[in-house]
Amino acid sequence: MQKHLHCVIPVKWLLTCPWTLLIMTSFEAADTEETVTCLHLTFYHPGQGEKMMFRCLNFCSREQVRADDTAKFGRDSSVCRYSLMDTRVSRIQFSLQFYRKLHTLEYGFEIKNLSKKTKLTVDQTELGYLNKIDLPWRCIICFGDYQILAEVQEGEAVDYFETHLHLAEAPILQEKCLPCLPSLQPVPENGISPSIFLSQEKSPTEIDENDLYLEDQIL
Repeated sequence: MQKHLHCVIPVKWLLTCPWTLLIMTSFEAADTEETVTCLHLTFYHPGQGEKMMFRCLNFCSREQVRADDTAKFGRDSSVCRYSLMDTRVSRIQFSLQFYRKLHTLEYGFEIKNLSKKTKLTVDQTELGYLNKIDLPWRCIICFGDYQILAEVQEGEAVDYFETHLHLAEAPILQEKCLPCLPSLQPVPENGISPSIFLSQEKSPTEIDENDLYLEDQIL
């Protein structure tokens, strides 16, 4: 019967071994891996099986986008990073901009409607041309017959973010039960919100031209 000899190496020898020191030094010098903010977008259109308007989108893997790039969605593939092959879609439908929130370490996205002919809805908020708001961490973006579920997975990286596209087989508004989020006031391109000039307790009302005429007559 053979006997196996076990060689016991003192710990002090291991600590002075060049290979051990090299491994320890490499481990200590390695950068801490940062998590990356990922924007998950799930697309749906009732005619996607027949018209295949999403055929130019990458549903297979995540894509990296530079933090200073504006992610545009629309019909024009020469301008838009994410192309929708539909003649009813505007050349540039909307854009998403990654940014860092003021005085915090948090990051978010800003969505802007770039279509002159189609209004964009983010949950209960309707955006006209060049209106923009902060994208909620989970919301539904709608324009025409398009439904897009947007979900933000927060990260720490500052140089880039990732997008992960998905394709829904059923309408998102029926499949997803989202909580009723408060409606946000769209911010125009100049950055000045109309809510600044309105009392929080009052809502804007339409004024009839006949009412203005009667007031002029009284005055």
